[in-house]
Amino acid sequence: MKDMQAQLEKLQRDTAECALIRDLATDPKKRELFAKLAEHLAVLASAVEQAIGESAGSDIVPDLPPRP
Repeated sequence: MKDMQAQLEKLQRDTAECALIRDLATDPKKRELFAKLAEHLAVLASAVEQAIGESAGSDIVPDLPPRP
């Protein structure tokens, strides 16, 4: 369970990092790429979070950064 929690936290950090890069990017293609990466990582984090909740027998409230 600790491994899953660590992976969730890493995915959340990576999501936030991609969102920050997206916001700072001046090149439209890079902005679009990092937007897609942030969205994909957010979906993965949500899936891990759901798996943790199911294995713990409870629902976990998502703690993800807001989407653009």
